Amino acid sequence: MVNETSTWFDRDRFLSTFTAAARALGKAPLGLDADERDALEAAGAAGAVDGWRLDELGRITLLASVSRRLPATELEQLLWTCYQQGDSRERQALLRALPFVTGAERFLALAVDACRTNELPVFEAIACENRYPAAYFPDLNFNQLVLKAMFMGVALARIVGLERRRSSELARMAEDFASERRAAGRSVPVDIGLLSPEHDHERATRIPE
Repeated sequence: MVNETSTWFDRDRFLSTFTAAARALGKAPLGLDADERDALEAAGAAGAVDGWRLDELGRITLLASVSRRLPATELEQLLWTCYQQGDSRERQALLRALPFVTGAERFLALAVDACRTNELPVFEAIACENRYPAAYFPDLNFNQLVLKAMFMGVALARIVGLERRRSSELARMAEDFASERRAAGRSVPVDIGLLSPEHDHERATRIPE
């Protein structure tokens, strides 16, 4: 049987358009006005677009739109191709798009693989201001993401959903990390206290000034 999408979807053209987004749209900040920010706030997505640029928005829109029509298998192949063949900015856009694509849970392996990168901007695209890890990562993968964020000097406050994914195991792993740093004479991240199980209790019992 001929797949229905073959009559409308031109994969090569899509990949070419995805790559050309920076030339077509530029890399300027979004520059949202008050009404646009209010609309995003109402949709629960205001923080998600912080720091986005026009080419990223274009690429994310392309991926989110095509994900509503492509069969699951084709979509998975397309996203892996975009990620594997893309440059740093293309990878960043794809990772930021994951919460907005249909069937987002199917791309867990891609998201986890992205956490292995040593490119800080690419790592930040999946780890920071991105609700995907907290929503879909198993505990082990989420904890590893948090530890890598500390290792790479990324502020823990930028990890969406950290407060609800924090656990005693993550706190233990963080303390082991801190002990190793101290033993090596290296500094410990100043925000490591955010991973302590007592953090929420201390915040809840603090007397307002």
